[in-house]
Amino acid sequence: MKKILLITSVLCLFSIAKAQEIDTIPETATDSVPVVDTVDIFKDSEILEMFEALGSIPYFGNDYLDLDSLEMNIYGYDYSEVPVFDDSIYAQRIEHLASQTTLPLVFNANVKRCIELYAMRRRGLTGRMLGLAHIYFPMFEATLDKYNMPLELKYLAMVESALNPTAGSHAGAKGLWQFMYQTGKQYGLKSTTLLEERYDPLRATEAACRCMLDLYNRYKDWFLVLAAYNAGPGNVNKAIVRAGGVMNYWAIWPYLPKETQSYVPLFIAVNYVVNYAPEHNLYPLDPGLLLSGTDTVQVRDVLTFRQLNETIGVPMEDLKTFNPQYIKEIIPATDSTPYVLRMPTQYVLQFVEKAPEIYAYKTQEDIDKEQILKDAAKVSDRIVHKVKKGETLASISKKYNVSVTELKQWNNLKKESLKAGQKLTVFTSGGPKSNNTTTTNSKSSNASSPQYYVVKSGDTLASIAKKYNTTVAKLKKLNNLKSDTIKAKQKLRVS
Repeated sequence: MKKILLITSVLCLFSIAKAQEIDTIPETATDSVPVVDTVDIFKDSEILEMFEALGSIPYFGNDYLDLDSLEMNIYGYDYSEVPVFDDSIYAQRIEHLASQTTLPLVFNANVKRCIELYAMRRRGLTGRMLGLAHIYFPMFEATLDKYNMPLELKYLAMVESALNPTAGSHAGAKGLWQFMYQTGKQYGLKSTTLLEERYDPLRATEAACRCMLDLYNRYKDWFLVLAAYNAGPGNVNKAIVRAGGVMNYWAIWPYLPKETQSYVPLFIAVNYVVNYAPEHNLYPLDPGLLLSGTDTVQVRDVLTFRQLNETIGVPMEDLKTFNPQYIKEIIPATDSTPYVLRMPTQYVLQFVEKAPEIYAYKTQEDIDKEQILKDAAKVSDRIVHKVKKGETLASISKKYNVSVTELKQWNNLKKESLKAGQKLTVFTSGGPKSNNTTTTNSKSSNASSPQYYVVKSGDTLASIAKKYNTTVAKLKKLNNLKSDTIKAKQKLRVS
């Protein structure tokens, strides 16, 4: 039940935090704040775009509830019932929440609008958000606890990204915690050709906690921390000066950017929705594979998604979804700098058992690239050698590490005598063979029968593919295999 409550507020915090149209200013922390229509508040809002993108996230079941709906529905609501409460009920509940935390939570009209948006108008998407919170909240809470920070700060990620680890803003902020490039770099998040750690949930959460803790050491007020996280310390400092030096969020509220004026009201509303989800007949939707079907492994050498796909069959789409930080589908790990990889649980044991084979495996793409390079070399390594006095075919062939026969073939020579100044074509990589040789090889290949291999104990499709310079995919196609499972003494066609 605690998980259910925890997740609902995710949604609310997410949408209000970036709303830019709230103009009115409260005189005190408890005054009601007039609001404009919700449609106007979220018009052209990146936050609303991110939230509504939840409708396209894969792996959710068919609106399947994470827990038994009868168990969660403690108030006996009908399935489609949308509860509505009086303002005094909202105020009373938020007052109770305020008594349980050091954060001064209050109720106002803007908070109410946020509650209505997620508890009434976008209920289906709210359920998805609640489901995703099951995935990320334990990690957020563990890191916040490590730094002795209020656990309520976990909701900030919902405001920033709608719990989408690959979320990006028009300004260039990225990830769950929406780090800009320079700020991410300041807190140790790498952004390279192969790696974008702002997309890494674990590392970005660590960086976000360190960032917020630095802000708290400066302002000594968590609401000012939220404002500075959203608008930047520069804007908060200017607002403090204009407010006469008062270090209080509500005092500087009139002088903050419009977006930041809605930030704390949103934060308060999310706390409410999380803790009173069942009262609103709101429950988390099961994220499916994302929630219960994945685990992590440590990678200690350079590895590609394609290697994992071709050796043990991990779906490419799963690898991309669970590991957005590896933007080129390459994990640039070393033994001294390992990286974490997340994959469906069913493949973890295979990865551990077959790691050496997986690291050593060449994908079909690798094989194709090598062949292209070899073919290109046969053209690009062509040089012209001008015969010097005293040189022979034998001495020239030794110089270029080729054979006398090859030199004669490439230059259509009938005998081995040479003249000073004579020009010879040389291919340093061994170059093209004579037509006769090619024809012979072709006839031999065409006449050969299919090649077979009898599986031995301990063999895998990956090891056999490596032995015969082919791929797992080709072996499966040649033998009409539906899975990677093979048995000892099984006869496989390998060419």
